[in-house]
Amino acid sequence: MSIQRLASPAWAVLIASVCAVVPAAQQRVPFRNNIPVAPQGIPPVPLPEKPLEFHTAEGQDIRVVVVARGLVHPWSLAFLPDGGLLVTERPGRLRIVRDGVLDRRPLAGVPTVRAMGLSGLMDVALHPRFAENHYVYLTYTKPVGDEQATLALARGRFEGGALTDVRDIFVASPGTGGASRIAFGLDGSLFMTTGGGGGNGAQDPNSYAGKVLRLRDDGTVPSDNPFVGRAGYKPEVYSLGHRNSLGLAVQPGTGDVWQNENGPNGGDEINIIRPGRNYGWPLVSYGRTYPGPKQSEQPWREAFEQPIVFWVPSIAVSGMTFYTGNRLPKWKGDVFVGGMRTGEIPGTGHLERILFNEKMEELRRESLLAEMRQRIRDVRQGPDELLYLLTDADDGGVLRIEPEREN
Repeated sequence: MSIQRLASPAWAVLIASVCAVVPAAQQRVPFRNNIPVAPQGIPPVPLPEKPLEFHTAEGQDIRVVVVARGLVHPWSLAFLPDGGLLVTERPGRLRIVRDGVLDRRPLAGVPTVRAMGLSGLMDVALHPRFAENHYVYLTYTKPVGDEQATLALARGRFEGGALTDVRDIFVASPGTGGASRIAFGLDGSLFMTTGGGGGNGAQDPNSYAGKVLRLRDDGTVPSDNPFVGRAGYKPEVYSLGHRNSLGLAVQPGTGDVWQNENGPNGGDEINIIRPGRNYGWPLVSYGRTYPGPKQSEQPWREAFEQPIVFWVPSIAVSGMTFYTGNRLPKWKGDVFVGGMRTGEIPGTGHLERILFNEKMEELRRESLLAEMRQRIRDVRQGPDELLYLLTDADDGGVLRIEPEREN
């Protein structure tokens, strides 16, 4: 075939018509509320009936045991001195597990929550002097009228298998949403996170959105908070510029407050929280917006704090704990975080272990339990020096990680 024939007007028309019907190289995916609809090709995996054994990178062979099942989207857990477990369920129930048995009756006294989407009953923590005062703290989504809601912190006494004298000790401004974790500092003060995913509220010091707050154990404001007495600043604010904080833990020994937060599409972070500091959201991020463009052209700017760990793609980082025990010795000193899905793909949740050096600089990280394909909502070290996890599902459960064998 001659070059002249290929270049003829007829051939040009044919080539143009073929190109016109060839689809673009990239697929178009459905969106809902400006967020790509997650694919559903990986079916849910039920919790195993028998313990599972795993080899891990540090030579720490482990066994994973289902301690309890039948929980509806469990969110957080706390260990009672008598060996029982308190577990929150997002729809608004507080449950108790004793000797591996989930009491079928929810505990009475939980405040009314607005359980819509990812909102509802969230964190639970015991007062450091629980043995004396029996105080239990809960964060939850509080209804405000018929349409609005906000974040609230309630305190009650755990007595006789129920919560009594329950009252709100802190209520954010209407419209404050997102996840909320709590943790007691070594000085007895109470840290509380708020969500700040939308708008610029996280950068507004006179808004509760996107903040880490610091309170006394009765909900009042400590006089040494960084913005006390400063016009245009909420006195409870300890740090600002956060997105949606799903993990909060106090480092043993130093007392440093560690917080993790979900980025959008990439940019999950772990931060060490310093008083009065700004952590940048939504002005800086290592992630992308859900439709694809970068959240910010610069992932860091002067005057904003850098994360000590970040993830690209996101793992939907959740609960967090420091492991300080001796029963899993190869992991002593490591930080563990829950992951609910990796790279926006459902069915890819796992537990993540991060090893740091003496200066708390990251050396390596390991994905654990990926074969179980569970959304890990929380991770805690128990009084028995083992790790306990919550799986976030309609039929969620409590898992325990123990050594495959002990010396």
